[in-house]
Amino acid sequence: MQWTDEELQAIVDEHALVLFMKGDPNEPQCGFSSRAAQVLQTFGEPFAAVNILSDPRAIPSVCAWSDFPTMPQVFVQGELVGGSDIVLEMLEDGSLKEMFDAGRKA
Repeated sequence: MQWTDEELQAIVDEHALVLFMKGDPNEPQCGFSSRAAQVLQTFGEPFAAVNILSDPRAIPSVCAWSDFPTMPQVFVQGELVGGSDIVLEMLEDGSLKEMFDAGRKA
């Protein structure tokens, strides 16, 4: 993968839930990525996980494209919601389901 804006946008457009993370859901490489993956697994909908450690260009490319400085990054229905703390709050308060469901109807 070249990590161009177009390629990153295509990933987000193709999947209702996307997690850019360090490692993968089965072998996360940082605590925040692990927590974000656990939240999405708890949510129960399929999600795409992109290992941004697979290429040294990935982190700067994703951060520049999304205009968000840290990893992990969670996208719901094409929109960046943030990292593990934010997605956990959204799961707990129901806004993650609302946002996910709203995108289904669009």
